[in-house]
Amino acid sequence: MSVQKHTVVIIGGGTAGISVAAGLRRKQPNLDIAIVDPAESHYYQPAWTLVGGGEYNAADTRRSLKGLIPQNATHLAKAVSAFIPEENQIELADGQRVGYDFLVVAAGIQLNWGAIKGLPEALGKNGVTSNYRYDLAPYTWELVKSFKGGNAVFTQPVGAIKCAGAPQKAMYLSAQHWRDSGIKADTIQFRNGGAVLFSVPFYAKALARIVDSYGAKAYLGDALIEIRADEKIAVFERVKDGEKVQEEVAYDLLHVVPPQSAPDVIRNSTLANAEGWVDVNKNTLRHVRYNNIFSLGDCSSLPTSKTAAAVKAQAPILVKNLLSALQGQETIASYSGYTACPVTTSHGKVMLAEFKYDGKVATTLPIDSRTPRKFYWWLKRSFLPWFYWNLLLKGHYVPELAKDRNFPESLPSPIEA
Repeated sequence: MSVQKHTVVIIGGGTAGISVAAGLRRKQPNLDIAIVDPAESHYYQPAWTLVGGGEYNAADTRRSLKGLIPQNATHLAKAVSAFIPEENQIELADGQRVGYDFLVVAAGIQLNWGAIKGLPEALGKNGVTSNYRYDLAPYTWELVKSFKGGNAVFTQPVGAIKCAGAPQKAMYLSAQHWRDSGIKADTIQFRNGGAVLFSVPFYAKALARIVDSYGAKAYLGDALIEIRADEKIAVFERVKDGEKVQEEVAYDLLHVVPPQSAPDVIRNSTLANAEGWVDVNKNTLRHVRYNNIFSLGDCSSLPTSKTAAAVKAQAPILVKNLLSALQGQETIASYSGYTACPVTTSHGKVMLAEFKYDGKVATTLPIDSRTPRKFYWWLKRSFLPWFYWNLLLKGHYVPELAKDRNFPESLPSPIEA
């Protein structure tokens, strides 16, 4: 059987895959590129939290994937079933093999809805929702608008997820709407399976103040394991004194973020590290064992938050290094670990968490970004979607402008900004 072959094969037509393909094309217009992705639509997922808060139209987050693929790049609209790096090939779901000189793995992250007992059946009705799905984010807003009181529970799973601030954003937008509408919740709970509110302590302290300002309570180490929708009961599990303890929590509104992982096809391949992510050098984005494989974005092992802002910083590094590798040169461009998480703390204000590897605070502007500001809201609500569709996905990269900063550990006073 003959094997189709391309110079560069990119797995995934999401933010990472499309931006890399476009960047490669801008640098080398005749480069033979194939993008492998069975999806028909591409989504601007960072806006789904805004959809769930009544601040954005869901339809505006979706576009045809075919319309975003760079001109003259080949689109293989099929799923990948296996990686065969020893032969420089991948296998597609129909058994067809595709060869490559270089492979870019940008397959995104897998949402494991079935990991929580009863969740798949409960979603989209009887008060159970999630902004992590295009079809459910509008339902979140319907629930928020119709909420008349009771227990509102927002969850976050253990482990890495895309946009780690999104579970909190859903709570903040909901809580403010209720407060402004004169609706008193019996409880607003944020139950996080992880041990911290946010991975960077500098920002975690500020977010704890936001939680308190809404009269909400954060529970750390509480992992959602089951939903009994007929009873409106959520079951959480925590470790106490070395023993697993379960708690049944009644809810009237339940916003769920599912456990997440690298896609199974990656986890079950030789490309993965022990945790299942594509095992790459954290600076060059090149695979640690296969020199002609690169990876970026959510499916990679890069030890930073999984956000579109991280991809914005990673894509130009990967493009430079891959083009150098094509010429037989060293890969010297280095990724700093920069990422950003615009945390929507209210309708009209955003706290912009910016940092690099090891939680090093690095902000674009020389101001303490722990203060929620109207300017950051404009950035998230208006500028970043425009930038995404018109620049990033077309391979127009901007230089990394964030600089390491040393701000006082003490929290800035809340100000009208």
